[in-house]
Amino acid sequence: MTVRERVRKLVDSSWFQGSVVTLILVNAVILGVETSPRLMAEHGDLLHGTDMVILALFVVELSLRAYAHRGAFLRDPWSWFDMVIVGLALMPSSGPFAVLRVLRVLRVLRLLSVIPTLRHVVAGLFRALPGMAAILFLVVLLLYVSGVMATKLFQDVSPEYFGDLPTSLFTLFQISTADSWSAIAKDVMEHQPLAWIFFVTFVLVSTFVALNLFVAVAVEALEKDTDSEGGGRAGTGTGPEPGYGPVGGNGQEQILAELRALREEVSALREERERRCTADPAP
Repeated sequence: MTVRERVRKLVDSSWFQGSVVTLILVNAVILGVETSPRLMAEHGDLLHGTDMVILALFVVELSLRAYAHRGAFLRDPWSWFDMVIVGLALMPSSGPFAVLRVLRVLRVLRLLSVIPTLRHVVAGLFRALPGMAAILFLVVLLLYVSGVMATKLFQDVSPEYFGDLPTSLFTLFQISTADSWSAIAKDVMEHQPLAWIFFVTFVLVSTFVALNLFVAVAVEALEKDTDSEGGGRAGTGTGPEPGYGPVGGNGQEQILAELRALREEVSALREERERRCTADPAP
């Protein structure tokens, strides 16, 4: 086994991945503790030193992955995500780059690339973006049409909420989030009792229907991502993340070996049957 193969076996091992997850979680706790002035005054040096050690370990981990997987490491978008996150943390936190110190908390997002389940969910959400964009356009269109109608219907009775189109759009957006919509509806219904028809219809369509459409598109994308991942592993022996872990070659070889063994057993049974037929011919 070459040095590269040993490093690959190391970075693909479960204990190595678990160690990386542990470091990310510890780093997240440290970043949260650093928001406390009292704790920073008492243990600031220790927290800062631990943070620097964890950052150095992240750099070592990325270097080992790049050495082990070579080109596959650069072809994987999650590797670029990790490099950007760690690169932001390496930038100086003084002078004009002081604002980038806040971005250190983004290191917690490395959990998305380390945990396979989270990677699957994020990949499915990205695949659902085109469908969600269409639904978002539908919601915006509904909001605009409802805003024009509400302005014309309730402009005189409730100018505070529906005095003009921008105010009506903001009010309807507030209603769509279920924020105090009943108080707004009661204020209008004091002057127009039948206004509840408009508000109930708008809430049902904008909140429940639109939300269910978003959920449906996301679930469909996740199902397609699962099917494609399973098909890729079963059909070609390669998963969606080339270069990380076993690629399925051993599984194919095992299946082929079992098929060859079954073929040999069938041939042996056939020869045995022919010998019996030859030795004991039927009358």
